[in-house]
Order: sequence, then structure tokens, then C-alpha cells
Amino acid sequence: MLLVYTHKITPRLKYTFKHICKRILGLEVSFTSKVEDFIAHNSLKMSYAKQPLSNELFIRSHELLFEKSLSDLDINVQPWENTKGFFATGERSDLPFDIFAASFYLLSRYEEYMPHVKDDYGRFMAKESLAYNHRFLNQPVIDVWAYKLRKVLQKRFPDYVFPERTYKIQPVIDVPTAYYFKQRGLLRTIGGTLNDLSRLKLRQLYQRYSVLMGFMRDPYDTFKWIITKQKQSKFKFMVLFLIGDYSTYDKNINSNKKQFVSLIKSVADYCNVGIKASYFSLDDISILKKEKLKMESIINTDLKAVRHSFSKLNLPTSYRNLVELEINQDFTMGYIDTLGFRAGTCTPFQFYDLDYEVQTPLQINPYQCLDFGLLKYQSELDKTEHLQKLIDEVKAVNGTFTAIFHNYTFSDVNRWKGYRSLFNIILESAE
Repeated sequence: MLLVYTHKITPRLKYTFKHICKRILGLEVSFTSKVEDFIAHNSLKMSYAKQPLSNELFIRSHELLFEKSLSDLDINVQPWENTKGFFATGERSDLPFDIFAASFYLLSRYEEYMPHVKDDYGRFMAKESLAYNHRFLNQPVIDVWAYKLRKVLQKRFPDYVFPERTYKIQPVIDVPTAYYFKQRGLLRTIGGTLNDLSRLKLRQLYQRYSVLMGFMRDPYDTFKWIITKQKQSKFKFMVLFLIGDYSTYDKNINSNKKQFVSLIKSVADYCNVGIKASYFSLDDISILKKEKLKMESIINTDLKAVRHSFSKLNLPTSYRNLVELEINQDFTMGYIDTLGFRAGTCTPFQFYDLDYEVQTPLQINPYQCLDFGLLKYQSELDKTEHLQKLIDEVKAVNGTFTAIFHNYTFSDVNRWKGYRSLFNIILESAE
């Protein structure tokens, strides 16, 4: 066990140390403000304060973990060996940066609480982030920093055997629209037909009626392929279905249709199933509760996971609503158009409510790759290269690679050509 001496034990401090020490390095950690207890401890130990007690392993602390409110922080990002760091510590510290304060800044999404420019959907975009502007978005810096801490601890305590964690994958399949032509209802089918005719989309019109008459498989119906891949993988897929009401933003099948319910049940036999929360449920907990109860009635078990429509987060409200409804996993933390590590880590972590200064039971599963984020790379070779670089970054720290694809990504639609192969690369990376 690692014992940490500090002058003040705060919720922020406990939260951050537990992520770095327990979740990443596999070390139990406890805290003390009593010098005599620290001296008596005969295993791993370090002090985290303004001054060292003696010649122990010491990291000079920044004020951030001892504060209780938000403030406009002065952040100076600097190169540090193979990575970047901020909150410099000075000469006496065993690490040149306070990795704990810096990690808390990234994990709590501190910058997303500060004034920033949002896109048309009200989202925090990559270009607003510290990581993007200082070019460390493509690296899980918190995990890299944790391994640097481990190296320093190993040097001080050479006889201690550190646990090893293994690389994992968490494939996520987002299903905003289960079928392109099927189960749409009479009015939507007529509207689609008239649209095809007015735009002279004769090929699509032929495809539409071939599907409706049962001669062809619906282009978005890739679920047999998904289930086959699940059977071959030792890691459970998370499949998230949109079951909210039809609206301007959400256009899935009516969740009362027997065939759609049957589809969800059949997928749930093999994969983990959650909901893609509808656009309007973001600001209305009663709508989210209705969708939660609907899905629980279909899968006959408690709903465990959610991802918000359009990858939109309203911090802290979106996450507070999940906590209140006892939904314990979220898959929204990432960027829609940029690959990388929005929260600086490839290790699932707990949501910390900055307003209430408390760690919550909600586990955030940050994703590093959304299929749409790969579209900006023109060739299949470029897509493969950028995906592989990302996988290698996660593998280097034995983290969890989380990728979000859609059911239609695996269709024969020209835009998504080659995406089955990209998904296979992710699955094969864990073999």
C-alpha cells in the first residue's frame, strides 16, 4: 500500500490519487496528516505538500487539490521527455510537474466549466481544449504520467513488486437508426418515396422497395454481422439503442414496434445493451427517465449505460441526471470530429462534481475514436494509420481502447467503405 502524507486531505486529492494509483497502477492508497504515522509506515510512501518532511519521495503540490471553487488558472504547458506537463514543481520535487493537480484539471473537465465557445449544437469542441492547443490530445497523458510516478517509486522501493494491468478494448455500437427503409411507418415511407422521385434518386427508390418487399436486406441492418463479431471476441460490445420519441433530431423506429423490440432482445442475448439518450432528454430528466424505464422493460434488467445524442454534454447537469437515475456508466466523453483523449486518460474514471466537490458513482468511459472522426482522412490507408497510432498509444500504457461505431458504419454505403476492416483492427489488437 502507498501511504501519502499531506497537510490537508480533501475530496479532490483522494479522487485524483485513487485514479492514478488504484485504477492505473493497481496500488492501494491511503492518506495521513500525522508525521509519526508516515514515519512508521515501512512500505511505499511519498509526501505531497509545499515542503518535504525530510529526504522522502516528495512531490511539491499545486493549490488546485486544496481549493473548493473554480478559478481562472494560469497554465504553462511544457515539454517533458516523451510527453507534456503543466503545474511545474521546482527543484526539490521528485517529479518536475504536479501530475495530480494536472490530472484533476483534465479528469474533472475543469476547462468545460469555464467560459468557452460552443458549436451549433452547444458542444464543447476539441479546438477549445488545452490538450488540442498544446498538442497532447493524441496521448493519454494521465496514464503516461502515472507510469512516470511508478518509475520513481520503483527506484525508491526496488523490492516492491508492482501489479501489471493488461490492454483491453471496449467496442461500442451506437444505433440511432436501426433500419434505413424498414419499419418506418406509412407516412415516412411515402415521404421518402416522394423525396427519391423529386431528387431523381431512382437507384435508392429501387432499393427502398426491394427492401420493403423482402428481396433485399435493409442497408442499416448489420446486426447479424455485429453478433457474429461479438461471438468471436472475448470483450463484450456495448450496443446503445435510441428508443426516444421521433423528433427533428432523433429519427429512429417507434420503440413499440414488435420487430424493433425483438431486435433489441436478440442483441441483448449476446452483447451489453444500453440507451442512446434522445436529444431532448439532455435537458429534461423526466424524458430520460421514461427512456430508461422503457429499455428496462424490454431487456428485463437494470439499465447500466447511456450515451447522449450528438455526443453532447451539458456539464454538470447531464451527468447529475444520470447519477439521480442510478445509471452508472456513460459513453459520451470524447470528440465527434477529432481523435484523441478528451479527459487525458484511457482508463475509465468516476465523474467528479465540481459544484458539490464530491466523487459520484457514475463511471465515465472516455472514447478515443468515433467513426465520424476518421472521415476526414481521405484514404483507407490514412484511416488505418491514424487508428493504429491511437491503439499503440493506449497499448503503451495497457489502457482501455474505446471506439464508437454505428450500425450503419458496417453497411455497404460508399461513405463507410472499409470501416468493417477498421473495426476488425480494433478487435484484433486485443488478441
